[in-house]
Amino acid sequence: MSTAIRIPMDLWEEQDEAVITTWLSAEGEAVATGQVIAEIMVQKIQHDILAPASGSLSILKEADEVVAKGDLIGQVQ
Repeated sequence: MSTAIRIPMDLWEEQDEAVITTWLSAEGEAVATGQVIAEIMVQKIQHDILAPASGSLSILKEADEVVAKGDLIGQVQ
């Protein structure tokens, strides 16, 4: 069973989009619950994306892609 990694809905109010600046873990890499796995930029403020579960990371959106609130960007399997 996989666990979705989504852009949080509550990081910002006025902006509808963010940019994935970097993935700190690679495709297929083992990650642990709560580990910082990616960073996104919203209005010149960097935010961490944490792994929601432990397992193997599957990346669905690449670095430098524009994403919206709630977008599915990866999965942990």
